[in-house]
Amino acid sequence: MVAFSIISAFSMLSSLLLASLSHASPVPRPFLNSGLSLPSLDSKSWFCRLVHTTLAENLCLQEGSTALSVNTPLGVAQGTADVSGVNRFAVKYASAERWSPSSMVTAWALPNGSTNVSALPLMCPQPYVDNSTFTEDCLSMILYVPTTSDEDSDVPTLMWIHGGSFMVGSATNPGLDGSALALATNSIVAVIQYRLGALGFVAPNNQTNLGLKDAVNALEFLTAVLPSFGGDPRKITVAGQSSGANMIRALLAVPSAQSLFQSAILQSDPMDYGFLSSSDQAQLEEYFVSNLGCAATDSACLNALTADTIVNGAGLWQFNSSVYVVPAATQSEPMRVVNDGTFITSTLDSTSPFPRVSKPILLSNVVDEGGYTIYGSFPDPMPEAEYVAIINGSFGEIRYETLVSSQSYAVGTAQDDDYRPQLQVLATDSVWRCATWTFARNWVSNGGTAYVGVYTVGASYPGNAAVSFCTEPGVVCHQDDIEIVFGTAPNPTSAQSALITEMQARYKSFLYSGNPNPDESSYANWQAAGNSDVNAILFGSNGNAPIGACTPSFWGQSVAYDYQVFDI
Repeated sequence: MVAFSIISAFSMLSSLLLASLSHASPVPRPFLNSGLSLPSLDSKSWFCRLVHTTLAENLCLQEGSTALSVNTPLGVAQGTADVSGVNRFAVKYASAERWSPSSMVTAWALPNGSTNVSALPLMCPQPYVDNSTFTEDCLSMILYVPTTSDEDSDVPTLMWIHGGSFMVGSATNPGLDGSALALATNSIVAVIQYRLGALGFVAPNNQTNLGLKDAVNALEFLTAVLPSFGGDPRKITVAGQSSGANMIRALLAVPSAQSLFQSAILQSDPMDYGFLSSSDQAQLEEYFVSNLGCAATDSACLNALTADTIVNGAGLWQFNSSVYVVPAATQSEPMRVVNDGTFITSTLDSTSPFPRVSKPILLSNVVDEGGYTIYGSFPDPMPEAEYVAIINGSFGEIRYETLVSSQSYAVGTAQDDDYRPQLQVLATDSVWRCATWTFARNWVSNGGTAYVGVYTVGASYPGNAAVSFCTEPGVVCHQDDIEIVFGTAPNPTSAQSALITEMQARYKSFLYSGNPNPDESSYANWQAAGNSDVNAILFGSNGNAPIGACTPSFWGQSVAYDYQVFDI
């Protein structure tokens, strides 16, 4: 039985991301007015910093930005003065042949083969964008370096991995300008790109986890160059949101990567999905090859395919159809990380023995993770009969009986005969919140330290306003935490400004000490999770999040997660 979370949780979200990243769209709203106390930038400056078409590069070449040079072991790093107090360096960190593992660069180079130090990276190939905006030579990152950092300062680094269902996204996504975050945390912020979809997570030659291996090379690159920018390579924290957080969880399962970072931050990871198994991946690869139009051994044919043909042809077909070939693939992340037993050696979930761990981690969700999907898919009130049919058809009869008899998702309790609120809570709990809390308990029980939180205040991410529910007071939908952490919320309210300040202070403390409680602050004490009570603090409200159905005895025990149902 294909579970609700598999067929629904990200389908609408993926469409949103694909649309929001299209270069037919206007310049992302959060960058037009950041709401921060930063030097004013005219519209051309914003355009040059955020858009990376050939036209934009030509315009930016005419701009009088201040060029900077830093000597590194890989050669002279070229960058520009960004906002007051922050310098920006865009750089290529690795290179790769198509469907082959990447290798870290041996010399400092600007992205895209550019000679313009102001140019930002072209995105990795992905559907629904103009071909001029992407390149297969896309393994680049943007470094935001505080000017207070020098070779003797040894500041920490936050390496951010963007989300997008492993299908879309880039280092220039809306809200990911790292300047404000770098300033507030006195740290280096590195926002990276990695190969996506059909070029990063499924291949005709049985290669797996190529996009994840790109991220490891990004860590290797940072280890090599950070001392030149005043960074301590022993103080790298990896962080990401949604599928980017899934990548962070995967890095925690890669033994060879453990020495490359000290701690991790996972925001809105859909942990219910789990990693793919090798056997499921083999079926998906066979299906992928059947739609490529080339035999798996025909290298000439494979190399002749354009990136556009791959991502908008077989890649899109794979994204839309894989769930019908391998239900465990999900409709939302059919091309994702694989537990191959060699590079990744643990499922990091409840289906296999959990390894001993030691790193401190931060885990967070937003209060209405499933809101965009549920209210976007069902714009009209949902009667009881439809609610019952959806749960029964999605979770199967065994899980259905337990779910509808539980207090959290029971029938006969809806107001105005509208069961969308219950269905939204069910989606949030099953895919994100309760699965995250189970992960926290596992992490703590096996030697690590975990801090868990839930956002009750957010900043509406570009595109979320398409679903009116996500604009209602007190609603925080998936992605609405991004601009809070980065401090890029446009015209922030007093509540948003207060939470931005708090979260950046907590992140600074975590980057420096592994504890998100700043010294001598007035913020509430964020307790570490325990073996049973995860002590999930509310961000933007007082107290802890209600446990609801996220008890150790319900999700994962009375009601199985999808990764348990599919034994992956």
